[in-house]
Amino acid sequence: MNATMRAAAIDAFGPPERLQVRELPRPVMADDDVLVRVRAAGVQLTDAAVRAGWTPPGAVIRLPQILGNEFSGTVEEVGEGVTRFRPGDEVLGFRLLGCYAEYVAVPESQVVMKPRTVGWHAAGALSASGQTAHTAFEDLAVERGDVVLVHGAAGGVGTVFTQLAVQAGATVVGTASQENHDYLRSLGAIPVAYGPGQRDRIRSHLPRADAAFDAAGHQNLRDAVHFVADRQRIATIVDMPLAQELGCRIVRSRRSARRLADLVDRLDRGVLRIHVRRRYPLDAVADAHRDVESGHGRGKVLLDISEEA
Repeated sequence: MNATMRAAAIDAFGPPERLQVRELPRPVMADDDVLVRVRAAGVQLTDAAVRAGWTPPGAVIRLPQILGNEFSGTVEEVGEGVTRFRPGDEVLGFRLLGCYAEYVAVPESQVVMKPRTVGWHAAGALSASGQTAHTAFEDLAVERGDVVLVHGAAGGVGTVFTQLAVQAGATVVGTASQENHDYLRSLGAIPVAYGPGQRDRIRSHLPRADAAFDAAGHQNLRDAVHFVADRQRIATIVDMPLAQELGCRIVRSRRSARRLADLVDRLDRGVLRIHVRRRYPLDAVADAHRDVESGHGRGKVLLDISEEA
């Protein structure tokens, strides 16, 4: 087996141009690790934040640092302590760093089987945004009959949260750009154009809401508090300082194989869908980062790591 692999890494913090594809050593496996040949890897705003200089809680940045925190692929090799997987299994999973690469080594507790009905691209784009949305849905205790306001409803996290809330029997009003309104309607949400005057536009659809979820930032929590009485049922994943100022909830994803398996089951049953708005080859990883940092578009951005993806 070749001792090196192609991977996208940074050797210093900075703009997207800092991401370069290079030959790096294949990861060293622990006894409980699964070595996966990566087919596709999702691209997140959190990846861009790491590239720019942020260190995720619990992470250690070692330059050159491979970025990426979700993947789909085929098991290449398993450690001596692995019991649930074997070479050739089609899987998806998550790892804090290291997924923009031809191979990733990850504990088997962070990997689940990919059903045949789920494509490589949906699988590769599911874990990060999906588990964040799933955590927020759990924290806000959304249930049948609730009215829920979602800011950034057409984005990667907002798309999954909106679907989970609609499936739970809630009425969802989602803010998004006008070009994404038909998309939100297809998810079962009531779309509202974001931007100046959105508070009045929201009010034209609902006088009050039971919960609100902010996946967009831009001071949207200031609108949310006008509609939701209980500020512990207002949550954000992006505007932490404002959440602390207003007494709202901050959501931090609690990723687990159990949570990911629930999302995969929903995909398998056809009650959840993942929209990949654009795919980039690994060599265009800097363009993929520019895309996610633009704040535009619906759904997820993806890297095709191998030719088979």
